[in-house]
Formats: sequence, C-alpha cells, structure tokens
Amino acid sequence: MLVFFLPVFLLLLLVGLPVFFALLLAPGFLLALNGQERDLALLYRNVYNGMDSFPLMALPFFVLAGELMNRGGITIRLVEFSQALMGHLRGGLAHVNILSSILFAGLSGSAVADTSALGSTLIPAMEKNGYTRRFAAAITAASSVIGPIIPPSGIMIIYAYVMGESVAALFLAGIVPGILVGLGLMVVVRLMADVYDLPKAQRIVTPNQTISPVEHWVSFILLRLNIAALLLALFNLVNSLQAGATGTKLVVNGWVVFGIGVLLAHGILLLMRRTVGNDFRMICKKAVAPLQTPIIILGGILLGVFTPTEASAIAVAYALFISLIVLRSLRLADLPRILARAAFASASVLLLVGAAVAFKTVVSLSRAPEQMTIFMLSLTDNPLILLFLINVLLFIVGMFLDAGPAIIILGPILGPVFIDLGVDPIHFAIIMSVNLTVGLATPPMGLVLFVASSVSGEKIETISRAILPFLAVEVVVIFLITFIPALSMTIPRLTGFA
Repeated sequence: MLVFFLPVFLLLLLVGLPVFFALLLAPGFLLALNGQERDLALLYRNVYNGMDSFPLMALPFFVLAGELMNRGGITIRLVEFSQALMGHLRGGLAHVNILSSILFAGLSGSAVADTSALGSTLIPAMEKNGYTRRFAAAITAASSVIGPIIPPSGIMIIYAYVMGESVAALFLAGIVPGILVGLGLMVVVRLMADVYDLPKAQRIVTPNQTISPVEHWVSFILLRLNIAALLLALFNLVNSLQAGATGTKLVVNGWVVFGIGVLLAHGILLLMRRTVGNDFRMICKKAVAPLQTPIIILGGILLGVFTPTEASAIAVAYALFISLIVLRSLRLADLPRILARAAFASASVLLLVGAAVAFKTVVSLSRAPEQMTIFMLSLTDNPLILLFLINVLLFIVGMFLDAGPAIIILGPILGPVFIDLGVDPIHFAIIMSVNLTVGLATPPMGLVLFVASSVSGEKIETISRAILPFLAVEVVVIFLITFIPALSMTIPRLTGFA
C-alpha cells in the first residue's frame, strides 16, 4: 500500500494542496482504498495527539528565541566579530560568511533564517569588495545549511520526537558534523582564493566603537564565568583520567575550583588586553552576550540543570533580557509582531509534526519497515553498501523535498531498517539530518537557493552552478560522518547521552 503513497502525495502537492493536508489525505485515501476505513479515525485523531507533547514545546520556544535575536540586531554583531577574526585573510569575506553561519546557527537553527539575515548583509558587502554576486550568493547558500546541523536544530527536534530519540543526544551529535562542514567550506574558499585572486577585507570595518555600561559589565561577568567553567571542566577531566590511571582521585570542592578559575580567568583576560587593540577588544565584547545563547542551552543540558524543552524556555528569557535590557535593540512595541511571526512559523511546523505522527500510524499498519528491510537485504546484506545507497537516496530526496517533510515521510520507514542492521539510532539520525539539510542548497528545488536568489537578485541557475564546489565538500563530509561514526557519536558518548 505504501508504494503508492509518494505518487499520491506528490500529485496532491502539484494541484496546490498544502503539505499538511497532503500528508493526511494521501494515507487516508490509501487506507480507504485498502478497505481499512475503521483506521481513518485513528489516523486523524493522532494529529492532535502528535502535537500534544511537552518535549515538542522546544520547537516554538527556539523559533521565538531566534526571532528575538534576529530582530534585535544580533546579526550585525556576529558579522563584525567574524570579520575581526578572519577578515584579513585572502577571501576574507567568504570566510566571514562561513564563520557567521556557524555562530548564527547557535541562535536560529534555521538555514532559511541564516540565508535571509546574513545574505542581506554580506552579499552586498562582498559585491562591494570585489566578489561576484553569484559567488557571494553561492557561499551564503552553501554555508547556511550549517544552521540546522549545529544545535539548536528544529529538524533534529522533529526527528527526535517522531522517532522517539533523545533531543540532547542529537544536539550533541550534530556539533562535529556542523563544524566539519564549516571547515570544509573554508578549505574550498582558501583553494579558490589563490586561483581566482579573491580579495581580502578590512579586519575592523567600524573603528572606535563604544559599548554601554550595562553591556560592558554583562560581557565582563560572562567572559570570566565561561572561562572559569571551562577550567573546571578541564580539571574534572584530568582528575577523572588520573583516577582511572592511578586509582586515586583528588577530592576538591567544585565551587572552590570554580572560584580559583574565575581569578585565573580575570588574570588571563588582563594579559590578553595588553596584546590586542582596543577596536578588536570592543568588537569581541559586543559579541559575548549574543554568543552566550548556545552556551546556556548546551551547558545547561550537559550539566543536567534543565531538559532541552526547559532550555528552549531559558533561551527565550535570555533573548528577551539581552534584546530589551542589555542591548536595548528591541522595544516592547516590537514584541507583538515578533510573537506573531514566531506563532505562525511554529504552527506550521507543529501541524507537520502532528501529520507525521498520523503518518507513522499508517506506516506501522502497512508493515512498511519490515517490507523495506526484506527488499534492501535482497540487494545486499553489507551495512556499508546499504549506508552508501541510503546516502544516495537521501541526497536525491533532498533535491526535491524540504528537510522537515522528508524526515516525517522517510524517518519512520528507514530508521527501523538500519537500526535492525546494527546502526546506532543517533548515528543514523545524523546521517539523515545532514543529508537532507544539504539538500536545502541542492538544485533544482533547494529552498535556500530560492532565498539566496531573492536576497541577491541573482538567477537560481547561476547560483546553482556556482555552488557546486561547495556542495562537493559537503558531500565528502556526509560520507565521512557515515563511515566514521565516531565523528558524530564521540561527544554524546563522552557526556553519557548515547
């Protein structure tokens, strides 16, 4: 029965039906055709049951936090910080684009938001500094796929909920793949820099910047607390390794170590102050408060202070505090519009998730995973070859379907197949998520290509040709994380989440 789902689903989309209704009508039609009319009530009842979930509340909260940060002028601060770090390199603004996407990923978790926010700022700047418009649009689209990989990630929340996996584990597993994509893109830019004589950029665009007293003290405190927390983590790691080697563990109060870490952090920052210019230091200070968001999210989850859902609520509270009080980049009058945008975005995602749970019901009724397992094992019983084939399949699917609907449709079918073959469920989740995320920038239907075209004014066909070298390195990263599970699984295992 499920063989006919995709043709019916695509036909409904072609006639203009929204994805949500297509996801419900297609399996409903097939159930009726198969004489399972009694299961229709179960199908549609599960739409509400699918949305009625506490863990799923993380989605609208993260969407709202991203909207608050984006509308609060955070994008400019991240771009300035990235340029201060990498603008002096050959092809500097391209590197700035990539690094800004990595940093922005920790705030929005959305490729579309990344392309729109960063593209509107960086594409005109790159064109002004001697880059072609198509190159600027291509690197913006290619780097934007990092957004849904590095936590917080909307598609990983969807996958975790639909497939019953740990959100925290998926968040942690996405860190290394996201960084690898960013580093790979930087390597390509560096290779192209000499061939095409890509221009450098100014390290500091706006000199003699100032910072408000409130933001100064917030940055002052956050920097020392973060460095102290890092020193405490290193101390605990060394202590654990020593205990494993010698059998003796140094017993010291954690708060005492943290207090010493704060003093050491203060001394380190005073020494660094003498080695960097005032403009560079000021730009770094202005980036501290925004960059604290992913630290709060991941740090709180790792320390067990709060769950991913609670972390999303904390992220919203922090975004409000930073935007309204510290930076004063938002007014109370701006909040209704921001809340409305977040509500509409969240509603569309939650409806899709509800439809996903309903669709999962049909999948289980049709015994599709068992049938898919038998079919794939008839081709080969080698897990490595099967992983290669599934990468090809997901890459092709990503060309035509958005990541969210693709996970909703294929996750319940493919996930159980590879778990039965011995693939770790977290590892497979990352393979699937990264594949489909890269598909957002893949011609002919990659969503971020359309956004990049809209922002830059360049034709989609032109951007599609220019993006091919960057897509090549992203494909290499996909195969690396596929066949070297440690790249994605090490952090979740070290932290006890996998």
